[in-house]
Amino acid sequence: MMNILITGGTGFIGQPLCAKLLQLNHTLTVLTRNPKKARKKLGEDITFIQNFDELTSSTKLDAVINLAGESIADKKWSIERKRLLESSRIDLTADLVAYMRQLDTKPSVLVSGSAIGFYGEGGDEILTEHTDPHDEFTHRLCAAWEMQALRAKADDIRVAILRTGLVIGKNGGFLQKMLPSFKLGGGAQLGDGKQWMSWIHLDDYINIILFLLENKNQNGIFNATAPTPVPNKFFSNMLASVLKRPRVLTLPKSVLGVMFGEMSHLLTTSQRVIPSRLLKAGFEFKYPALKPALAEACGKSPQE
Repeated sequence: MMNILITGGTGFIGQPLCAKLLQLNHTLTVLTRNPKKARKKLGEDITFIQNFDELTSSTKLDAVINLAGESIADKKWSIERKRLLESSRIDLTADLVAYMRQLDTKPSVLVSGSAIGFYGEGGDEILTEHTDPHDEFTHRLCAAWEMQALRAKADDIRVAILRTGLVIGKNGGFLQKMLPSFKLGGGAQLGDGKQWMSWIHLDDYINIILFLLENKNQNGIFNATAPTPVPNKFFSNMLASVLKRPRVLTLPKSVLGVMFGEMSHLLTTSQRVIPSRLLKAGFEFKYPALKPALAEACGKSPQE
């Protein structure tokens, strides 16, 4: 049983993660802007704080899980939006590490989020944790975010960073934004459909966090993606098939640019990411293939 501090606990990943950790009898403290709202989402068995000052230097923490960050795909990337994306990740992580530094007893591990956006445009190249990135906004954002988390190593805190792919699950995430149009038979391939999509099922993501909490010899960068990335055309056709609907539309890059501005780059960037370090460490994926992952998230049977 561990005492765990969590940021981002009320989000799409954070809510089921907290439920799982409570089920495993861990004690949780969640940093949130709205404790009342968070309590309604997560229940009464969690301590909620609005800032680190509510904790003292004598607070005993065994682990910290840092998942905070404004959604990168919710709005167009204006200058103000980019600043918010940066501050909600980089600044908060810097504050978190500063808080851990002044604790009398340091936590043994920090599991901190990042994203496969670190790699930027990758084309058809297989991207592992050792691949050099392409310099663009998402890379610079993720690199600065990771750098702040890695500063915790100076205090002998084990740091594990998750470069997260597209998370597939019920009740949220990018899939829920796609489902309405696909259910109506209006699902669309994005651009030429050749760009690689690196995805992961929510259950596997949570299990990766648990795996890294428990395995004291695992540290550094981990690609949190399923071992089977797919082209966008394949993904779109598979989702339509799972829903038993046609996939007849294509949204050209030019149209996506008008709709989403610079953020449209997220939809057409090709990232063929492989979780090399997790596979080498012996992590076993519950959903290594796309169809069962989509079926579970859509409430369908993989055999249908």
